[in-house]
Amino acid sequence: KGGVVANVVIPTPDYVRFAAHYGFAPDFCHANDPQSKGVVENLVGYAQRDLAVPLLTEAAIAGTTVDVHAANAAARVWCREVNARVHSEICAVPNGKLDEERELLSPLPSLRLEIGPPPVTRKVDRLSCVRFASARYSVPVRLIGATVTLVQTEGRLVVVEPATGEVVAEHDLGQPGTASVLDEHYGGARPAPHRGPRPRTTVEQQFCALGPEAEAFLVGAAAIGNARLGSELEILLALGAAHGTELLVAALTRAVAFRRFRAANVRSILAAGAGAPQPRPAGDALIRDLPTAPTRSLDAYAIRTPAADTQVPS
Repeated sequence: KGGVVANVVIPTPDYVRFAAHYGFAPDFCHANDPQSKGVVENLVGYAQRDLAVPLLTEAAIAGTTVDVHAANAAARVWCREVNARVHSEICAVPNGKLDEERELLSPLPSLRLEIGPPPVTRKVDRLSCVRFASARYSVPVRLIGATVTLVQTEGRLVVVEPATGEVVAEHDLGQPGTASVLDEHYGGARPAPHRGPRPRTTVEQQFCALGPEAEAFLVGAAAIGNARLGSELEILLALGAAHGTELLVAALTRAVAFRRFRAANVRSILAAGAGAPQPRPAGDALIRDLPTAPTRSLDAYAIRTPAADTQVPS
């Protein structure tokens, strides 16, 4: 309702359009007037007592849940049952009264009433987004290049696929210039950008072919500002030819661990060979039970004064 004046209900403009479209005149009840709306409230209470309470009680005893589909199925069975017997108030069968009323009912309009802003169509761009009111909203990537319908309702933007009528995306309406992007429309969160080495020359390709250890050494050497890194790659490859690829990779791993990113450092590691210490992380604390030793009370070491009648030998 749009308001109440002198206990008269003023409907909203959308409700007036709804009533005019379907050809009926609303008859609103007065506030705090049980005589005018008691029938409706009694009907709701009757449905709760005779349908909802038994249905939920049986589900609780059986340990099951009642979803909307099960509730609708039970409601249809209940309606067929109660509408096929004599009603105590009207003293007639509701189904029979409905057949009499059908002669006075008019057919529904052929067009469905649209309430609220009219829907608009948009084409999904290559970024899997659509524009609405100068804002961007994401849709599933499978709809890139397709045309979708945008429906604005209750502060949200609903994206509908026209061919199937399926709601493919929902967004809160944003301010102009903003974007609402959902990760699930792109199959997950956007991966972090890769800034790894991209070898171009033959020397760079040979060095990076040694594996991730060589790439880590390359990135670390660049981070410390090793301006001679380009020429030192040839020295490192020569060390690999002299000592073997396996030992060179092990030396590069040790150099990265200790942040020594120059060719001279790698040469020193190779020269040390197996004699280089291999630090290990600290282990668990060593706890041992110490042996116990017999103890004596401190009273045993007290200095005692001899008694007065005790004779001290000369």
